[in-house]
Amino acid sequence: MPNSDRRVTLRLRGIAACALALLLVAGCAQVSTRPQAPAEPAAAAAARETVRQARERAAANAGLQGAERRANETEIERLLAQLDDAALQREAAALPAGDALYRFAGRALIRRGLPLPRPFDRAGWNFDNRPAADRDGYRPPVKLAVLLPLSGSLSAAAAPVRDGLLAGYYGEDRRRPDIRFYDTAGTPAGALSAYDRAAGDGVDFVLGPLGRDEVSALFERERLPVPTLALNRGTQATPEGHASFSLSPEDEGLAAADTLLRRGARNVLVIAGGDDTQRRAVAALRERLAARGGSVVDVLPEGTTDFSAAAAKPVDAVFLAVRGSTARAIVPRLASTALAGKPRVATSQLLSGTGKAAEDRVLDGIAFPSESWLTRGLRGLANAEATGARLPSARGAAGRLFAFGFDAWLLTAYLDHLGRSAEGSVDGATGVLRLDGFGNVQRTPAWSTFSNGEPAPLADAGR
Repeated sequence: MPNSDRRVTLRLRGIAACALALLLVAGCAQVSTRPQAPAEPAAAAAARETVRQARERAAANAGLQGAERRANETEIERLLAQLDDAALQREAAALPAGDALYRFAGRALIRRGLPLPRPFDRAGWNFDNRPAADRDGYRPPVKLAVLLPLSGSLSAAAAPVRDGLLAGYYGEDRRRPDIRFYDTAGTPAGALSAYDRAAGDGVDFVLGPLGRDEVSALFERERLPVPTLALNRGTQATPEGHASFSLSPEDEGLAAADTLLRRGARNVLVIAGGDDTQRRAVAALRERLAARGGSVVDVLPEGTTDFSAAAAKPVDAVFLAVRGSTARAIVPRLASTALAGKPRVATSQLLSGTGKAAEDRVLDGIAFPSESWLTRGLRGLANAEATGARLPSARGAAGRLFAFGFDAWLLTAYLDHLGRSAEGSVDGATGVLRLDGFGNVQRTPAWSTFSNGEPAPLADAGR
């Protein structure tokens, strides 16, 4: 081959080699500059940071005492309240088994009416002495002790609770426990003595006591050998392996706040009386609103006659912690201001002092928590009107305590089911009952309103 041709061939080969090298470099460049996976959305990142802070506090909670512990738990609830429903469900499901935050997250889910991703961890929870449960979870004790103040200052409140309990007991046609009543006389010493007598008699479950001071005294003991469902909340946490159930005003304040928030009402005007029950409901409402980005705009006494100044404030809704007889005077005054069209929610005290439809029509449209059995019957129990026609203790204001007693019976039989199942719930006379990870029965009440002066169910108001 001539030298000139050879030089051309080598030059062409060099050009081809350079071209191949450039292609290889270009391919490497394409690999090295491939787009990264999209960054986590800001909302999800914020939720994870919120949960991280809450987990740190939950892990430290067991080592705290008294006011410091209560403040820490309040902060945990405030942090979880910042999560919307989807984020709360997602983050709760992601928590590993045994994580201290799960009990708090699970309670928040229950209060919002949302399902649990898994059951709570239960320490000291043992009902193995009972026969196997029926398909619906019915698994009552073998020997049941009921601790009530059958004498003393609380005996009047105990009577309808006892009658409601017995109505449920005798309305059940399946296996029932042997039952025995013990008088606590309404005192802490009486409650402790009654518990010891019941334990000595070989009962396998204790229901009661009823008074708040009685429950506090019992739960302060280091050891309680017999599982107990107290009928009130004490001043300290419910011990592991035990439970408590109450119709507390705090629960009504929380339920009212959640209902208003679901309606988009974040700035609430409160009109309240001065008794302890009303103050506690308002305090719970205020705390829940603040935790979820709302606020109490103002708290006005029930004797207020001029609402023009309050009407000038940014109010989304009105909360009434007053009796019905008082509300009848307040509502017309609200109607003459810009507050007239605002949603109105009340405590169950709205029923107190009512009963005359012609006078109660002014209360039409106000939502208030109520007992499910006011408008429908339950297995083993007719509705309130039919039951009250037969039993004086189920009528009027006592009817609420009667329903509470009926639900106390249900809980003795279904507590094991509630404690072991993520979906566990019971339709009771006072509402839907579930058990949180702290041993407290959480109640989702039914909701009612006045229609033409008569109480009527308000469908899905609490959802």
